[in-house]
Amino acid sequence: MPGARIGKGCIVGQNVFVGANVKIGNFVKIQNNVSVYEGVTLKDYVFCGPSMVFTNDLVPRSKYPKKGQYIKTLVKEGASIGANATIVCGNTLGKHSFVGAGAVVVKDVPDYAVVVGVPAKIVGWMCECGKSLEFENGKAQCPKCKRRYIKKEKIVKLLNH
Repeated sequence: MPGARIGKGCIVGQNVFVGANVKIGNFVKIQNNVSVYEGVTLKDYVFCGPSMVFTNDLVPRSKYPKKGQYIKTLVKEGASIGANATIVCGNTLGKHSFVGAGAVVVKDVPDYAVVVGVPAKIVGWMCECGKSLEFENGKAQCPKCKRRYIKKEKIVKLLNH
């Protein structure tokens, strides 16, 4: 649609809709049957699984269209969204977060968090490379890539790699 921007190296599947003024970063993969509606921004390396859903209006009414006044959703670098998940507008998915298949996200997801369920809840933490992180005394090291992380409450940060 008009004003949409799609970065380099993206893969866009069959039956994908990209709405007006949508911003899609570089190397994003959008699987089949996904609609990226106006108000959604996808940063670099985001993965959108098959038939997942973004919303952009908390109170949709056909009789009273919003005419471009949509609620924004931000998906930060490296986040992955599983098949058939729903991302309710107004929320941010953190860097390298992971939304499980079929989850319904109704609040912000922290960086590196793994969320599943309806509504989505944090069930763990994941390295940038996709391996599970096990924290001990607020520290974790990825068993695969050796990146090191620190966690305080629901905030996870990557230490210098």
